[in-house]
Amino acid sequence: MAIRLTQTALPQLPPQVARPGYDRAALRPGILHVGVGNFHRAHMAWYLDRLFAQGRDHDWALVGAGVRPGDTAMRDRLARQDWLTTLVELDPSGLSAQVLGSMIDFVEVDPAATIAAMVDPAIRIVSLTITEGGYYVDAKTDGFDAAHPDMAHDAAHPDAPRSVFGMILAALRARRDAGLAAFTVLSCDNLPENGHVCARTVIGLARQSDPALADWIAATIAFPNSMVDCITPATSDRERALVRDQFGIEDDAPVVCEPFRQWVLEDNFPQGRPALQDAGAQFVADVGRHELMKLRILNGGHAAIAYAPALLGHHFVHDAMADPQIRDWLVALETREIIPTLQPIDGVSYDDYLALIVDRFSNPRIGDTIPRLCLDGSNRQPKFILPTLRDRLAARGSVEGLALELALWCRYCEGTTEDGTPLAPNDDAHAVLQQHALAARDRPLAFLDQPAIFGDLPQDERFAQAFTDALTALHRDGVRAALAAYLG
Repeated sequence: MAIRLTQTALPQLPPQVARPGYDRAALRPGILHVGVGNFHRAHMAWYLDRLFAQGRDHDWALVGAGVRPGDTAMRDRLARQDWLTTLVELDPSGLSAQVLGSMIDFVEVDPAATIAAMVDPAIRIVSLTITEGGYYVDAKTDGFDAAHPDMAHDAAHPDAPRSVFGMILAALRARRDAGLAAFTVLSCDNLPENGHVCARTVIGLARQSDPALADWIAATIAFPNSMVDCITPATSDRERALVRDQFGIEDDAPVVCEPFRQWVLEDNFPQGRPALQDAGAQFVADVGRHELMKLRILNGGHAAIAYAPALLGHHFVHDAMADPQIRDWLVALETREIIPTLQPIDGVSYDDYLALIVDRFSNPRIGDTIPRLCLDGSNRQPKFILPTLRDRLAARGSVEGLALELALWCRYCEGTTEDGTPLAPNDDAHAVLQQHALAARDRPLAFLDQPAIFGDLPQDERFAQAFTDALTALHRDGVRAALAAYLG
């Protein structure tokens, strides 16, 4: 019979399950993290657990927080198990499990409670995992979206905010007025220059209601950039059953992930930080090149293997990677058009990194799905594909593969696979995307007529022609023929 995960049950767990190698009762809070999802627990919580096991920095334990209604359910699940998480690493050579104990609390999902927790002087870092689309970026200007209803509300009601950024402002104001040192704000989301984006949103919101506070934040608060990486599938009944059946643990919120992590951070923490370098993280002066490598090769690679497999009927990522044509398409696009846009990094081989990415995508134990990779294309394509395309156009490089990737996305947005099977909508902009995709059957450039996504790219004749050719070939000959033509 499986053992329900709690602090008191830890000694009863099967011997093959690793458990916290430190006294959790001796931990003290240091980091408040907003967005306690699977990725955070597979990544930051894992690094801290590893550090604590070395007897280091026990005053940097995690306190969770949330701002969405769904965060309440996560808090309730974790509360029942004393904030513990079972983490299973999906190594192709075998599974391993450990219980992470680096989180010691999770505040009520309520703005006042979250603000009060941020004001606590013990909190020296407020970190965020709120998804790439959660930073209120204006798609047209790439600046702060002051007109967004959440931002308009928080600007008008700074003492009763509903966004995490409004809560950060309220807490910083209270700490400043009380003479307390300010915390560092650390974004852990998959965004280019995530620290700069986060700072722009916080300062931009402050300027709407309190310009003096905005100036103080700009001069005082650190927003270090960071690059994060660990493939972490969603938790379903499948993963809960795996933890129960393979490791004898009844865990309502387990996490499974690949046996690979990377965390590269700018070392800018005025109020101190845990010694994460001793747990495997890297601190560098400039995260930019590492970040761009990951965003373009890994995230761009995910985009490349999303839509063609979806149209061909693949469900799991590893099945798509076992399709020689999909694998070859990924490697060719990366080698010909994506990697050439990157500047060298001392000690890093892009060819080796690409080989690592191919192996990671091919891991059958992860169970990552093509529908997950296809999710939220209207946010992901502008971040992971279009900047590469712009760089290629500026360098007068070939763009046929990137145009084909976008054409595959367009064909996917029509809403059916090649054999006519309906594709479930998985983008907040689905209705608009589908309208433009269907219009593109007769006029390919109709799909590009979405300035919020493509900006001025359709005005580039080389790209417009390459996209037209790719989409025409998809409609005329099908996915496999279009891929074969590119590979040939």
